[in-house]
Amino acid sequence: MTRGTNPFEPPAGGLSLYIHVPFCERKCPYCAFESKVPSDSDTDLWLETLGKELEWWIKRIGTPSLHTCYIGGGTPTVINGPQWLRLSEMLDSHFRFDPDAEVTAEANPNSLKADHLLLWRDWRVNRVSIGVQSFDDAELMQLGRLHSAAQAYEAISASLASGFSVSADFMFGLPGQTFRNWARTLNQAVKSGINHVSLYQLTLEPGTPWESMPEQDLSDGYLPYRWAQWYMPRKGYNQYEIANFAKNGHASRHNINYWEEGQYLGIGPGASGYLNGWRYKNISALNEYSRLLDRGGSAIASGERLSGEKKASEAAVLALRMSKGIDRKEFSLKYGIFQERKIIEKLSRFPEDLYNISEKNISLTLKGMRVANRIWSELV
Repeated sequence: MTRGTNPFEPPAGGLSLYIHVPFCERKCPYCAFESKVPSDSDTDLWLETLGKELEWWIKRIGTPSLHTCYIGGGTPTVINGPQWLRLSEMLDSHFRFDPDAEVTAEANPNSLKADHLLLWRDWRVNRVSIGVQSFDDAELMQLGRLHSAAQAYEAISASLASGFSVSADFMFGLPGQTFRNWARTLNQAVKSGINHVSLYQLTLEPGTPWESMPEQDLSDGYLPYRWAQWYMPRKGYNQYEIANFAKNGHASRHNINYWEEGQYLGIGPGASGYLNGWRYKNISALNEYSRLLDRGGSAIASGERLSGEKKASEAAVLALRMSKGIDRKEFSLKYGIFQERKIIEKLSRFPEDLYNISEKNISLTLKGMRVANRIWSELV
């Protein structure tokens, strides 16, 4: 961020809140998210500094109401019961939650405890997102996960029994992954009773231990993804976004807010936010994050305000992630008919079976979703 400027105003209406917990019991070899294995003092330092960042923001934007709150990471279940209690009290003292606010906590099966579920249920959490990745023990070991398939089942069962809406993440395109194993994982996911499924293809991210893995070692992701598009709706999970399938009433409202360009406040080391058309990212290192806030400054490391064609293109890409696509009337009112026509012109360079254009909407077909990265690269 350019120091000496303050681009923020109190947001109109409510917003979403993201809290980043930058800790994991062990760093997975494919993971590029901001996280580390904490020392004994790190979690307390993070929690103390988080309170200072909240104070910094509240002085500038007031006490907004929250439509959604997402506590992610990293691994939020690394922090213990007393720390969770302190975090919940801190959030209650700084924000007003809508009566029907969606509050999500992420969890890993190996670190999710009964104490977490009890505390969450007594507070505001109504949705639990569990990092399962696979129901195959050999794949879990390959991925460096600390849990077994049996532990994943136990975590899901306990969360459902506690009354939460439960989501789980799974990965495809793994080295050596067979179609049979992938189909078995999806079948077991359905049988587990979860309400929401997120499916991600393995990518070799810069800065991770797997960065230098030869691309040819990865299994092809096209067939597993196409199978999921066919199989999951037949089991009651509607594909409402590129990577997400949900039973009726269980789509992630927090993530939909991202894709619809809603405002969200990001708190914690490495967190990102979007307020009043301005996107920012916090500094990642915990000690530097703490030092800056101890001095009364902000934790913001960088930011940008998008405008014009760049803003319209990003909005189009985000909207096309969802099955409902772009609302043409809303898009043209916001960005102009010229920008809408440019999106249509760029899409017309692709085969017609990859997209749909009606009087009301512009969207990708199921086939278009399978090659979405190629389409998005043309739009931006």
